[in-house]
Order: sequence, then C-alpha cells, then structure tokens
Amino acid sequence: MHNSHIPTDYEFKHSKWIKKMLRAYWLVVLTHVVIQIGCFLFLDYDRTPEDFMIHVLFWPTLASALAILIASWVERRFSSFSFYSMSMASTVIAWSIIHVNYDIRIILAICLLPIFASVLFFNKKRVWTVCLMQMIGYVIVLCDPAYRLYLSSFDMVSIPAFLIVGTYVAQLIVISGVEVLDDLQASMLAKQDLIVRNAIMSKQSKTDGLTNLYNQSSFKDYYEKAFEYANNGMSLHLALIDIDNFKSINDTYGHRVGDVILERVSLVIQENVTSSDIAARYGGEEFALLMFEQSFEQAYTLVEQIRKKIARLVHPELEGAYITVSVGLQSYSPNLSKDKLFEEVDACLYTAKRTGKNKTVTSLDLSLTVEENN
Repeated sequence: MHNSHIPTDYEFKHSKWIKKMLRAYWLVVLTHVVIQIGCFLFLDYDRTPEDFMIHVLFWPTLASALAILIASWVERRFSSFSFYSMSMASTVIAWSIIHVNYDIRIILAICLLPIFASVLFFNKKRVWTVCLMQMIGYVIVLCDPAYRLYLSSFDMVSIPAFLIVGTYVAQLIVISGVEVLDDLQASMLAKQDLIVRNAIMSKQSKTDGLTNLYNQSSFKDYYEKAFEYANNGMSLHLALIDIDNFKSINDTYGHRVGDVILERVSLVIQENVTSSDIAARYGGEEFALLMFEQSFEQAYTLVEQIRKKIARLVHPELEGAYITVSVGLQSYSPNLSKDKLFEEVDACLYTAKRTGKNKTVTSLDLSLTVEENN
C-alpha cells in the first residue's frame, strides 16, 4: 500500500522559501543579462560581438539557468536536498558573474549572496556548508589562467579571508536570530500558559467545584440575560430541582456520601439537558435549570426524564435506598417579572415537596389546586 507523505508546517514553509529564493535567482540572472547588453551597447566594451555573445552572455546564462532548473527539479522530487541544490545554484550564478566581470573588484561581493541566503534557514552548519561551496567555486574559477593572472598575491589570500569573515558574520546573525526565536517561543508559551490559567480561573469562578455545574452567582447572571431575551420573544422555562430528604442522608451516612449523591444527581442533569440549556447548583441540594428554544411540553418531558432517571439510580453507599427529587417548573410570561417567575417556580417546588415528593409540579398544577380549593 502506498503511504503518501503529508508535509508538516515546517516543510511547507521551507519549501516556500526555497521557491522564493529560486525566483529571486532568475531575477539576478535576468538583471545581469540586461546590464551586460546595456554596457555593450552604450559603453566602451573591449570585447568583440562574437566573444560577448558566447563568453559573456551565452555560457554564463546557460550555466546559471541550468543550475536553477536543476535546483527546482530537486525541490519538487527530493525536497530534503532542496537547500543544498538551491545553494549550489546560487554558487554557480555568483561565480559565473564574478568570472565574467573579474575586472570589477566590487563584483566579488556577490559571492556573499549564497551565504546570506542561507541565513534565512537559521542553521549554522548550513551557513558553513555554503561557505565551503564558495571556496570550491573560487578554486574552480582560479583554473582560468586569465582570471588567475589578474589577481595579485594579496587577492589570492584576501578572497578566502573575505568569505570566512562574511560567513562568520552570517553565523552571528543566525545565532542572534535563533536566540530571538527562542525568546519569542518562550514568550508565546508563557502567554499560552497565562491564557490557560485565566480560562481555568474563569471557569472555576463560574462553576461549582463539586458538581461542575454553574454556581449560583453565574446562574443569576445568565437568568438576568435569559429574561431579557424572553422579553424579546424567545421561549424560556425555569425549573428548580431539589433532592428529597437530603438532610437525613447527611445525618445518617455523612457528608462524604452526601457529596457523592450530589455528584451523581448533577451528572444525570448534565447528561439530559440540551446544549442550549443552562444548569446550575443553586443551593446545597437544589439545582436550577434554564431551558430555551422548546415548548412547555418539551421542557416538562425533559425535567420528568431527569426525575425518573434519578429515581432509578442505584447507590451502594445507601444500603439499597433510593434517591428522589422534587421539581418545580414554570414558563416565562410577559406579565411576570424575573423575581416573580422565580418565586412561582419556588412555590411549585414547595408544593411538590409538601404533596408527596418525587414529582414535578408546574404552574398549571398550582392553578388547578387553587380552583379545587375554591
């Protein structure tokens, strides 16, 4: 089976810079050609047209173009060697231009082009490898007797020294760049750590540590906003869920068992509410639930589902005893303030507790009870 390699982010960026440098080398070659033609046409040039076309334009340009084409091919087929092929291409270009223009002393500076191009990759070994390539290029150019005769004894020594000093400066740039990158990375890691810590602290300030539900303070904030949305036409239902006889559980089995029961009840609530609902631990054994984007019947079905699942939970710590909850439920209506809505839901919960527990009482049930009493 053929496994295709997926480039990493580093490999993608490396390839991108190699391609950019190769395009820049095409520009260098083209610029050299244009300048040479301009000099031949408009300046006093000491070469014959035939010599100019063959030795100044054709062969140096051909060598440079072939070097770039080969480097481009290597970049596509053998990307792990792309840096070295690119550096080889720049070496060929640099020393071809130097060889053609050896009577212009400043032109030697172009041999630093490959060295400083290698700085982009922040690797000291690569910088010195490119320096070695320039030394080899220098030795090859020295094989031309005309070029060798043009150089003085001082030139023979100063050119290698010039390359070594230039490479040393490039290495210092690499070291400085690596230190800057390390500092940036450390700063980014510190910033990420701070963001994570702030997120954790923010969550801890909004949630109850035991049940992992929202705490009472957060619920009040959400309730405030939810009521504003409800005033603008969004459906809203409020439910209060209270564990029956919880005080006797703490008194009989201890607070540790009581905490276990709270965790189990909260887990049932979390597993059954929708992603748009807000569940909170409102008090010791009391939970509050805001439900949106559903009808009253759907909200009633949801809290009944929670109540029934809690009633079926098995608690080994309670020696076979079961836990039940009572629920009060009320929907938003325009004639209710947020405080009045909460009070009516609390009244529903109180009625559920007073009339047998383990049940859900709604505002409709309260209305029927009032009518029966009248």
